[in-house]
Amino acid sequence: MPGRAAAGRSLSDGRQSLRDLLDGTVLSGYLLLLNILGGVALLLWATRMVRTGILRAYGGELRRSLGRSSRSQATAAAMGLGAAALLQSSTATAVLTVSFASRGLVTVGAGLAVMLGADLGSTLVVQILSFDISAVSPFLLLLGVALFMSSSLPFRRHIGRVFIGLGLLLLSLQLIVGASEPLRSSALLPIVVAHLADELLLAALLAALLTWLSHSSVAMVLLIMTFTLVGIVPLELSFALVLGANVGSGLIPLLLTLAEPAEARRIPLGNLIFRCLGALLLLPFLAQVAPLIAAVDDHPARQVANFHSAFNLALLLLFLPCTGLMARLTERLLPARETPQSRAAPRYLDPAAIRSPAIAISCATREVLRMADVVETMLRDVIEVFRNDDEKRLSELSKLDDEVDTLHRAIKLYLAETTRETLSEDDERRCSELITFTTNLEHIGDIIDKSLLEIARKKRKHKLTFSAQGWSELQEMHAEVADLMTICLGVFVSGDLPTARRLIAAKERLRDLELEGRVSHLDRLRSGRIESIETSALHVDVLRDLKRIASHLTSIAYPLLDAEGELRSSRLRSDPEPEAAETGSDIEDPEGHRQIRAGEAS
Repeated sequence: MPGRAAAGRSLSDGRQSLRDLLDGTVLSGYLLLLNILGGVALLLWATRMVRTGILRAYGGELRRSLGRSSRSQATAAAMGLGAAALLQSSTATAVLTVSFASRGLVTVGAGLAVMLGADLGSTLVVQILSFDISAVSPFLLLLGVALFMSSSLPFRRHIGRVFIGLGLLLLSLQLIVGASEPLRSSALLPIVVAHLADELLLAALLAALLTWLSHSSVAMVLLIMTFTLVGIVPLELSFALVLGANVGSGLIPLLLTLAEPAEARRIPLGNLIFRCLGALLLLPFLAQVAPLIAAVDDHPARQVANFHSAFNLALLLLFLPCTGLMARLTERLLPARETPQSRAAPRYLDPAAIRSPAIAISCATREVLRMADVVETMLRDVIEVFRNDDEKRLSELSKLDDEVDTLHRAIKLYLAETTRETLSEDDERRCSELITFTTNLEHIGDIIDKSLLEIARKKRKHKLTFSAQGWSELQEMHAEVADLMTICLGVFVSGDLPTARRLIAAKERLRDLELEGRVSHLDRLRSGRIESIETSALHVDVLRDLKRIASHLTSIAYPLLDAEGELRSSRLRSDPEPEAAETGSDIEDPEGHRQIRAGEAS
């Protein structure tokens, strides 16, 4: 009996020890995975921080550089290389390029050249980090924090953010290396790695998927480089994974730009095709390529970085002459949608007429009138939103402002192209007038959308009601401004001097009406009317916005009056004699620089 009891206790102790061993193994596996994932998360965040800092510090310069990328294929590739080297992301460069292409500033061929350069530019940071520079991580962190914390200047803070990101990036690589050390002794990992090494296409697809999920090819290649450095992944498999990371990097911008027009999405599609073709061509020959890469530098991390750069350099040299051909192929793969022309799309801006400035200016004038019709609709209907608290109509008017913005941008770009031709003095003046007038119309649309409609939303949300007298004053002033719009369009079309004087006189009456409205509103507040007290801020804001709209409308009259010598250079009275004031009050333009006597205007 004692022997059986001892054997039972021994068996129980053995089971408990095995259970503790398994629990410890599982726990250590979880900790190992957690540490690696934590390092990867820090790596992704660090690359994003560097990209954000660079974009905020130098975003304007990068956009201007990319906007000039259509000069030649080589120039476009150089612009893309520089942008991606700074941003450490070909994806960010792709999104910027697509935004230009959607506005017609970059052709598909030039955009593809930009992307080939960007693909190579994004490898430069991997080249730098393939060297053992982990010792500078504390210095970069210290410098970054000092710049960020010691200055309120946005530029210095953005540069500080870049240094912090670089320091964290190096630190994350150290964390991944340290956390992955136990994987060398894993019994399961060699089986998985051996299977992937036999299925290089599967490995490449897996890397492409992981790159798309992480949205960073730089981070993915650095991770592959780190696993290769610690001996977890063999070189040939690392090269296959790098090819997959490049394919996944091409997939990211294509999916990010699905909402863009087909013409713009052709750029990321063509770039993805280039990457897929390059990867498929090279994948069967990795065993032959490996000795060539090792001949340059036999350090494992350097070999991964060199292969990554060599692949993208080969894509640039091989496919740069083929960007025109790829542009035509993507045009077939992504044809323009055969949908009815939207209201916001320009109808009269004929590109073929640009070489004939007189015809182009006529086309632009028709488009400006169409834009003015949309603004006039917004102006006339906004009062109905206040009257009926109609949420549906409010949303419709807000969408009309998007159409105004689209037309404004298209007209400006069209006229900018027109002014590149040799123009007569009259044509230059007319182009300037058209741009000024469209800008004023766009400002009116913004006032209605971002101010008047917001006031209407507050009124509806809080269920407020204007007093009967206050509402009558607002309606009267709105009617005056709507009539002002009609006179303004008459001046724009005819250039008639008497109509311009009439427009100025109408603005003077409107200013008096606005002043009377403010005084009347103040009297109602003094009398303690509940409706006036509740809607006081709304009432005053509506008066202010209607006056602002009137100023934009009347600005079209001042160039005509100035040309006839009917404007003064200053509002300051140069002659203090009493008779100088007898001719009437002075009317100012929106900038307050010129004036016309009211007696002359009427």
